[in-house]
Amino acid sequence: MSRRRYAASFFAVAVAFVLGVLSVAAAPEGGLSSIKGGDLKEWLTYIASDELQGRAVYTTGIGLAASYIENHLHAWGVKPTANSGSYLQTVRVLGVKQTASHSTITVQVGGQTQTFADGGGITFPKNSGGKRQFTIDHVEFAGYGLSAPAAQQEDYRGRDVNGAAVIWLGANGPKGFDPSINRRQLAGRNRYATEQLHAAASVGPEMGRGAGGAGGAGGAGGEGGAGAAGTGGAGRGGPLPAPDFTTVQRLDRPIPPNVAASDAFFELLFSEAPTKYDELKRRAAAQEPLPVFRLDGVKLTFNVDADYQVVRTQLAHNVVAIVEGSDAQLKNTYVAFGAHYDHVGYAEGEVVTGDSGVRRLGAPGRVTPGTESDRIWNGADDDGSGTVALLALARAFAQGPRPKRSLLFVWHAGEERGLLGSRYFADYPTVPLDRIVAQLNIDMIGRNRDDKQSESNTVYVVGSDRISTELDAINRAANDSLPKPMRLDYEFNDPSDLESLYTRSDHYSYASKGIPIIFFTTGLHPDYHANTDEVSKIEFEKMTRIVQLVYETGVRVANLAHAPVRDNKGPRAGRATTTANR
Repeated sequence: MSRRRYAASFFAVAVAFVLGVLSVAAAPEGGLSSIKGGDLKEWLTYIASDELQGRAVYTTGIGLAASYIENHLHAWGVKPTANSGSYLQTVRVLGVKQTASHSTITVQVGGQTQTFADGGGITFPKNSGGKRQFTIDHVEFAGYGLSAPAAQQEDYRGRDVNGAAVIWLGANGPKGFDPSINRRQLAGRNRYATEQLHAAASVGPEMGRGAGGAGGAGGAGGEGGAGAAGTGGAGRGGPLPAPDFTTVQRLDRPIPPNVAASDAFFELLFSEAPTKYDELKRRAAAQEPLPVFRLDGVKLTFNVDADYQVVRTQLAHNVVAIVEGSDAQLKNTYVAFGAHYDHVGYAEGEVVTGDSGVRRLGAPGRVTPGTESDRIWNGADDDGSGTVALLALARAFAQGPRPKRSLLFVWHAGEERGLLGSRYFADYPTVPLDRIVAQLNIDMIGRNRDDKQSESNTVYVVGSDRISTELDAINRAANDSLPKPMRLDYEFNDPSDLESLYTRSDHYSYASKGIPIIFFTTGLHPDYHANTDEVSKIEFEKMTRIVQLVYETGVRVANLAHAPVRDNKGPRAGRATTTANR
């Protein structure tokens, strides 16, 4: 770095520190009453300013945001969790090549046994996880493998696939299930079976690009596909090899196999089934109804055996802090609060005029017509709103009454690149993961959905009853306690949610580890991932009330004598529709 660039960066960080000190000097006492719209607006005005250049991961802008957060935490007495005394947790983003695969599936059915090798009748994802071998004798054919009550397609109704191998067919789903509208449900069938229904493995058909399976049943298996972290880096050592996948998680962790299979595999698998494969394949191609049944007398032995080479490492930072609880025993357990502080950055290209009109080249997101001159994606709502909400919560707990449990605050990096920071934290936590009793995630709470005034009192609650129905009850009670309760809407908690919001923000990294979560959001709007997501459009009065709801929920969980019961009932019938406390 040149002296001039170093001096400029030092000056910017110094400015951020001064801003933090000035803000802290006027800070009120802690607790619920300290959460005020004026403070949220002041902090967000800096976090979503052009100076931070859209806060893209790996940039100066996100570094300035991290410094701003750190300075406030230090001034308020909120402690870092790391023994080094730093608030920063280094997130290592690995570009990985699979150098060899010896993975196989052995099928035993009707006295026949045949082994299929990766690349020879079956295809494992490039990121297959750690080496292991296991046998499954509970094999379920789940038809199209869809759970979509709103579309009257519930292939798992009444069936328990926990620990089973799930088999499904049909690239585009049944008739009336529009792939262009339901693409997330179709592409996410493997993840839904293994991550949400806890199947031990999932096997679907081989499919080409553009089919409903988004390139095949195997899926990417990591946070990004080939080259997701970039393949540049030419310098003295030459260009970097292209990775097969990008991940922040342990390469030796066990991953439920999500496999794509050929006709030969399915013909053997269904050879003793009540409906043979040729008929099932015909029905699936015609998008006719498919039966669901257990494949009795079938055993599948998975041998997962792949070798990996790390070809690229990029570094980012989570910001992690803690407020210690007051109870001698319970302070060793945690209520976690999270938000992502990155956004998508800025356009490097210039404005050009052509046959298609005026365009901004190199845009990292959508350009609102008429604003082509604005090159910075400020991300005021996404997720500047969550970033400053966490600041307000950290100050409220640090300067107010201490609950029994400790409070953990994590500003995740790289959510926009595939939940990088939260996935990393879930695999490399700074506190024991089994001591986190709940995680409350905040992502986009500053607007009304679709800018509708009728949404002014609405907050969408996602995932609150999927792992712990008690946590959902606590949140509802917390809402009832507020002077002006919010309208709680569970629409996005529905498995049929076309946007699949449950899987798209940082809470999902914790939920995948079995930790009860609540995701608070006010939904999407016309400026989502556009260059016009700016502070001037934030509804600060509404935002303040949502932060207060999160605070009240956190207090109740932190003072609970036991951890919220993990009953794992999933989204209950009747809770997929809008409900309101008052």
